[in-house]
Amino acid sequence: MAVLFGALLVGGSITAFSNYGKQNKSSTEANPQNIQQLISNLTTPVIPGATALGKPDAPINIVEFGDYQCPFCARFNAETKETLVSKYVDTGIVRFGFKDLVINDLPKDRLSTLGAEASYCAADQDKYWDYHDEVYRNSRGENTGWVSKESLITFAKNVNMTDISEFTNCLDSHKYSKLVAENDLFAKGLGLASTPTFLILKDNSTRIAAIEGAQPMKVFDDVIGQLLNNTL
Repeated sequence: MAVLFGALLVGGSITAFSNYGKQNKSSTEANPQNIQQLISNLTTPVIPGATALGKPDAPINIVEFGDYQCPFCARFNAETKETLVSKYVDTGIVRFGFKDLVINDLPKDRLSTLGAEASYCAADQDKYWDYHDEVYRNSRGENTGWVSKESLITFAKNVNMTDISEFTNCLDSHKYSKLVAENDLFAKGLGLASTPTFLILKDNSTRIAAIEGAQPMKVFDDVIGQLLNNTL
């Protein structure tokens, strides 16, 4: 995994971006193509139906790494995401994407993985972001029983999924289990260990900032502004 260079923003303080891909630093520095490949992997949609919000030529990319049972991800979705989209995505400044970082699975049921699989089943019917938001609207915390096959089907009905049978069959077949596992390995290969974590980068730059946790809008304003002004 290529190393990331830049700054890590945690709780409003800037610290060295040193814990991401540290072991591979020398090989990455010797081969800048590794960095470009990582950035491509970071900003490419998981599947065609799960594209990032915003214009393809937006100068800033934000990628959220999250778990559908993460209460702080749900808090961000409820308190900050709408403002972020209105202020920066709708105005052409930011593209906003999402990738899975599964941290709340229990071995007996793996319900965070099931929730992520369901999001891609929804993407097959062009309902990815509608479904994503619906799951977080119904969040009831970590491993409290609110995620189940039945609830995930109910969420699909709530967003007016065109073909519930197709969605159910997709869920039953675990069509996207490998994809979710690959997303999770990618995130953990970067050294990411908590959700939500947001990686933020400007086009044509290898400097990547990170925000951990459900931070207020001001934190995103500060990082986006610094990246646009080349001061981060």
